[in-house]
Amino acid sequence: MPAEPVAPPAVTEDDPGGRTVRRLVTVVALAAVLPALYLPGRVHDFFDLKIYMRAMDWWAAGHPLYDYVQPDRVQGALYFTYPPFSALLLRPFALLPLGATVAIFTTLTVIGVVVTTRWLVRPLAERHDLPRLFTVTLAVLLVFAVESTRETITFGQINMLLVVLILADLLFAVPQERRWAGVGVGLATALKLYPGIFVVYLLAARRWRAAVVAAGTAVLATLLSTAVAPTDSWRFWTHELWATDRVGRTDYTGNQSLFGLLSRFTAPEKPGQLPWLLLVAVVAGYGLWRAARAARAGDTLAGLTLTGLVGGLVSPITWTHHLYWFIPAVVVLSDAALDADRSTAEGARRRRWLLTVAAGTAFVIIYGVVSFQDWGVAPAHTDNLGEFVARNPYVLLSLLLLVVLPTRHAARPAEPGASATP
Repeated sequence: MPAEPVAPPAVTEDDPGGRTVRRLVTVVALAAVLPALYLPGRVHDFFDLKIYMRAMDWWAAGHPLYDYVQPDRVQGALYFTYPPFSALLLRPFALLPLGATVAIFTTLTVIGVVVTTRWLVRPLAERHDLPRLFTVTLAVLLVFAVESTRETITFGQINMLLVVLILADLLFAVPQERRWAGVGVGLATALKLYPGIFVVYLLAARRWRAAVVAAGTAVLATLLSTAVAPTDSWRFWTHELWATDRVGRTDYTGNQSLFGLLSRFTAPEKPGQLPWLLLVAVVAGYGLWRAARAARAGDTLAGLTLTGLVGGLVSPITWTHHLYWFIPAVVVLSDAALDADRSTAEGARRRRWLLTVAAGTAFVIIYGVVSFQDWGVAPAHTDNLGEFVARNPYVLLSLLLLVVLPTRHAARPAEPGASATP
């Protein structure tokens, strides 16, 4: 009797060779797709970084820092808008050729993306027994595709430095009650103000000592810059801080804050202060309440993510490169989905819902708002719902996530063990 033909061995989930092939194919595919996602951002040509460096040259020549102005065909004029402490850190770069400064900023941003993504994703991989190196590598590639990352790199922004300071502080130092807990948040606040929302978060989460350290660090850094540049510091804190027109038109689509949304309703006039403040009070109160509950339940990542989303919503100006906080939101959603009990109908529905929100969030932040379709300033009037959604996707997504982002009551610290401290 002739022997039956033997079928080739099937590739199963337990087959190491099959897993290796799938991982390699996925990485190669992503490597081929990511440049196409990244190309539209090249038009920025390190625009913001060049403004910073020209302002530093102007300041080094003896001119008042906040007198620097650069004509712009879209915004009319652009200025140096950062606090004086940022100027102190940027000033030495004026001694370098612009190409060297671009290389340094880009390298530091790339390192920041890799490090922070590892902090966020490695605990998820360990909890769910996923291949760590592959999972982190895949996540890093996807994070580079996100619009906030593209915009940060190609504008030459400092956002990843702020993210590193905040995550190192809130994921490691604060939960482990280190003596320097709060310093990272304080330095980030002194550099760019909007991270000050995390000081409020520390108060809401009853991390009193870390909140005091954060506020004290911000004050000390500000006093240092005041001692070095007293006239410029006085001018910033008494005048320039309140002049929102210095950072551009608030109805520009790239401004994905509540004030930006209202501005697009009332353009070309600015919205009333009272409706905006009432909306800010409601959103900030609810968002920080949820963040504090998450922190007290032990889910530090969900707490700081909710806080970052609140900060983006309540700031008068929130450019797309500020909106890093959707990235940890995707991690929280994915982790909660993998934790859902698939053996029950309710657990299966919860898993599908969380994965749908995670995938939808990832799609929106990768596709982007202004990198692929630059909507410019708002028309004087529009009643088109599709255009409203297209002009305000990050605002609407932030509001959705404030409501639906889960709190993982059994969440572990960001890195197991004291050795995880960066």
